[in-house]
Amino acid sequence: MLEERTLLMGILNVTPDSFSDGGVYLSKNAAVDRALQMVHEGADIIDIGGESTRPDAEPVSEEEELSRVLPVVEALVSEVNVPISIDTYKSTVANLCLEAGATIVNDISALRFDDAMTELVANYSAYVVLMHMKGTPRNMQDMPDYSDVVGEVEVFFEERVTAAKSGGIARECIILDPGIGFGKTPVHNFTILSDLERISGLGFPLLVGPSRKSFIGITLDLPENERLEGTAASVTAAVLNGAKIVRVHDVKEMKRVITITDSISAVRGEA
Repeated sequence: MLEERTLLMGILNVTPDSFSDGGVYLSKNAAVDRALQMVHEGADIIDIGGESTRPDAEPVSEEEELSRVLPVVEALVSEVNVPISIDTYKSTVANLCLEAGATIVNDISALRFDDAMTELVANYSAYVVLMHMKGTPRNMQDMPDYSDVVGEVEVFFEERVTAAKSGGIARECIILDPGIGFGKTPVHNFTILSDLERISGLGFPLLVGPSRKSFIGITLDLPENERLEGTAASVTAAVLNGAKIVRVHDVKEMKRVITITDSISAVRGEA
């Protein structure tokens, strides 16, 4: 799946309450149409989520989450030729979606919230995204504090990678996400983006998801639907500093951004 160029993961929120596009793609038909559009615009991966992980978000039941995402996964596996990722920390949801044809589990808890998830991912030989988050979505933004945010993210990943490998997950199936916006202030987020190479030094592909996040809105004093330029700048910084996958809402525009940024990186690598 991983290539020399930066891969684009398109966000498909099948939720009523996601911070940026909640309710827009709640129906199966709307979700499938949006996924097909994102693939046409250049998405390399479609990431489907059925529970909002915005700050203060309330959890939903497995049954509710499955009713939102499973029909979309089942419809898309025969419609698109790109990998399908399921954005969940629940093993029951992941199991049925992997069985239906998804090949990536994007777990915001880094396999910590559900004891059965590690074995499940290993049994399917699926890719897994291990994300750093301080706390839970309900409390992660309650005055997050770090003495060295990048250093603490590194230590967290070292521990979670060891746990994943001990549970049978192959090293080549592990992707790391520093969790932009998950238990971090704007300064923490900018610090991670500027010092991403330290985390890439761990030797695993990095996924970065700055798309339309609140640190952009706070910095520019803009609502979610006016954060395109801030997202583009953040994506550019992430790619230049080592990200191999970027997770975004605005696929068409960010595809152009990473194409130019990859070209800059290629020239810099030849110098």
